[in-house]
Amino acid sequence: MKVLTKGKYYGEKKMELDNKGIILSEYDYLTSRTDWHYHENPYFMYIIEGQVYDVNKHRKTNCSSGSLLLHNWNESHYNSKESNLARGFHIEFERTWYERKKLNVDLWEGSQTIENPMMHHLLGKIYFEFKCQDPYSELSIDLLLLQLCETTQNEQLLAYDNTPPWVSSLKEILHSDNDDMLNLSSLSNELGVHPVHLSRTIPRYFSATLGDYIRQRKIKSALMYLLDPKLSLTEIAYLCHFADQSHFSKTFKLYLGKTPKVFRAQLLG
Repeated sequence: MKVLTKGKYYGEKKMELDNKGIILSEYDYLTSRTDWHYHENPYFMYIIEGQVYDVNKHRKTNCSSGSLLLHNWNESHYNSKESNLARGFHIEFERTWYERKKLNVDLWEGSQTIENPMMHHLLGKIYFEFKCQDPYSELSIDLLLLQLCETTQNEQLLAYDNTPPWVSSLKEILHSDNDDMLNLSSLSNELGVHPVHLSRTIPRYFSATLGDYIRQRKIKSALMYLLDPKLSLTEIAYLCHFADQSHFSKTFKLYLGKTPKVFRAQLLG
């Protein structure tokens, strides 16, 4: 079993930034299938382009563009490349960083796919600063990483909570792109939960109101499409179910702090 040490991944490294115990890197994935291995440190992997499979002893995960995975350091796995081109962005945490930030790394168990759109937003902001690297990027990355880890730990704590079964069903509906279901009445009927109870408890399990979560999900999808230079902003607005490009731009800026045009220009260089 191979052990990949700090900052090491299969593929060709395109960029790297060592930020005081955090290693951010971008790689082109070249190997059709890696060896079984595990990593010295926990890390996030975001698929920027292409499609890969991530396989561990428990499951095989199809990771297309826009997928975000969290890997713990003791999870053995391998990856297979399923497209001609594949590229990923990694955020790796040395365990001493957790000690300095007083975070409980023991909550990070196994490997998991991250669906929470707010975490995708945070990762998008981190990737922007990684590509930008101006005099303010180091501080911005440090603060964003802390938010990302705190959100991750809140997600893990909720997993240990007595979460009612309808929460998982609701997450599946919200991520299904079935806009016909995205109203309180339809969700109440589908889940068998009173609409008043839904409206009161959704913020507890989703850290957002229903409307806010739906908007967050749309922006999460937009982040992936913005990395494709062949798509216009109008096309992306349509794919993400916005009324028009203006509405898309205003909503994107609300969550990411920049218009999609500015955000894309920096990422694509």
